Amino acid sequence: MCGRFALYSSFSAIKEYADILAELEELEANYNIAPGQNIPVIIKKNDGNHLEFCKWGLIPFWAKDPKIGYKMINTRAETINEKPSFKYAFQKRRCLVPANGFYEWRKEDKQPFYIHLKERELFTFAGIWENWRSPEGDFLQTCSIITTSANDILEKIHNRMPVILPKKSESIWLANEDPGKLQELLLPYPQSDISYHEVSNEVNSVKNNSPELINQN
Repeated sequence: MCGRFALYSSFSAIKEYADILAELEELEANYNIAPGQNIPVIIKKNDGNHLEFCKWGLIPFWAKDPKIGYKMINTRAETINEKPSFKYAFQKRRCLVPANGFYEWRKEDKQPFYIHLKERELFTFAGIWENWRSPEGDFLQTCSIITTSANDILEKIHNRMPVILPKKSESIWLANEDPGKLQELLLPYPQSDISYHEVSNEVNSVKNNSPELINQN
C-alpha cells in the first residue's frame, strides 16, 4: 500500500518536470504527507498539464458520506477497471501524483523504511481523481494512489507498493483512453532502480514533518 510519502521538490522543479502550464505559489515541502491532506496532482486538460490540489482519499461522485474517502487512499491495480468506486475515474479522470519518496512499515516489527528511486529525485505515482458534491452543495476534489504487487526487493517489507510510472509512460497515463493499454502500465517498478533504508519511528506521527524523517536511522 501507500499511506505516507514525501514531496519536497519546488514548484519550479515540478513545473519543469511535467510541463505544467498554470502558475502556483511556491509549494511547501512536506516530508510526512498523510491521508486526508490536500496534495498537489498533475491533471491533463485541453490546453495542457495543470497542477491542482486534491484531498487524498477518493470520494466517488455517487457517494453520500465523504468519510468513505479514508478507506480509498489506495486503489488496487488488479481491480481498478471493475469496482464501481474506481472504474469511472480510471476511464476518464487519471492524474500523476508527484513525490520524492514514500514510507512503508515492515509487518513483523513495524519498522518504517523510506523508499526512493536511484536515478531520479522526483517521480510520479499513477493516480485517479474525482469531483464530489455533497447534498448541501459542498465541493471536494479528491484522489487515490494506485498500488500493485511489490517487486522482489520491497516484498521483504510489504506485499504491495504504489505504482511508480516510468517517465516515458506518464503522458500515456494522462492521455490514453484504452483501458488495456493503461492497465499495462500498472506494474511493479524495477527493483534495480529502487533504494530503501530504515528511518526513525518519528515518522509514525503526522505531527512530525522535517527533512530528518527521510534520513537513515
